[in-house]
Amino acid sequence: MAAPLDDMFSYCVDPGKVSTCVDVRFIDNIKGKGLFAKKSIKKGDTIFFERPLVSAQFLWNALYKYKACEYCLRALETAEENARRLSGIPGLSLPHPELCRVRPELHQACPQCQVMYCSSECRQAAADQYHRVLCLGSSQDDPDHPINKLKDAWRSMHYPPETSSIMLMARMVAVVKQAKDKAPWQKLFLHFCSRTGNEEEEIAHKLLGEKFRGQLVLLHSLFKSALYDEHLSRWFVPEGFRSLFALVGTNGQGIGTSSLSRWVHACDALELPAQQKEQLDSFIDQLYKDIEKETGDFLNCEGSGLFLLQSSCNHSCMPNAEASFPDNNFLLQLSALSDINPGEEICISYLDCCQRDRSRHSRHKILRENYLFVCSCPKCISQMDELDVTSEEEEEEEGEAEAVPFPATALSNLRNKEQFKP
Repeated sequence: MAAPLDDMFSYCVDPGKVSTCVDVRFIDNIKGKGLFAKKSIKKGDTIFFERPLVSAQFLWNALYKYKACEYCLRALETAEENARRLSGIPGLSLPHPELCRVRPELHQACPQCQVMYCSSECRQAAADQYHRVLCLGSSQDDPDHPINKLKDAWRSMHYPPETSSIMLMARMVAVVKQAKDKAPWQKLFLHFCSRTGNEEEEIAHKLLGEKFRGQLVLLHSLFKSALYDEHLSRWFVPEGFRSLFALVGTNGQGIGTSSLSRWVHACDALELPAQQKEQLDSFIDQLYKDIEKETGDFLNCEGSGLFLLQSSCNHSCMPNAEASFPDNNFLLQLSALSDINPGEEICISYLDCCQRDRSRHSRHKILRENYLFVCSCPKCISQMDELDVTSEEEEEEEGEAEAVPFPATALSNLRNKEQFKP
């Protein structure tokens, strides 16, 4: 039988550590919930670690041979295999290969469909939680299987850079379908905001406009054919399906993993003579240049997940906390970017570093369309007298972003090297 809500919270976050540090409070009907410090938190402190309720690798990312554990998204390639593929240099050898923590001997495949896991524990966890519903068995490569048709339709509508996956929604359905006691999971998913518009501000989610109506109708039909369950009938009617999209779009947290980045960080920590250190740094710099020439900015295994506690964090253009994935899997670490006083709200940024440097007008446009609110953080208030103009460079970038038929998810721009490159 599925665990009660308190036990599910324990599954995601260590409540003994979190309860002494943060508190989730209702703010108002516009902002909803917020996360607040219960005690002083110092810059650099870990606020909490959290596992997602569900997560999924992006579909194009997987298709392009970014190999990740089907359950925890841990990168499965060794650092050397990863470097060879990304750089296009098949004979490349990395120095200090012992620093790579990937253990291929522990990897396991699903006996039926052959999807890969980093360990027997992850394979069993996936089977217990959702995979029995989604396992395609011998139909894994059958293009006419309903789930494969759904994946193919999604890929045809949502090209890289990806910001979410239809499979995150599919796993939500599969978790409930597979659970013996469905009520706790259904109640958990109700914790996430799923509104399709903001009536107070007269804002509608950009995904749900006339521009994407035909795409949504097709996806809705395929989603229903592949996954319908009477216990979740509200998710399969048109308005419920739209709400499910909005839920994933406004709550999904980007996840990025990389065996190469872990190897680089381990190299940084080595205590070497100056000349050897210089040679190693030079090798790594050249490797990143080769990768940039061959692969561009797409360095990592990428996906997204729904995190119960992290999703309570509101946005600020001057955040005092940020999320990262230090264990090279889906385990999220929320860390303080500055000192946080007791009673102060803990805020992350829904924008990437480049977007936060844009004009107030451009930031508001992104946040309105993707997250359904008008930002009133200290930075935005201080820039209220700015003209509502957008630079040519920003207009070009926004035009490219609008060509992608799905909203950017919070902190999901994991393509930038800075997250993993030293």
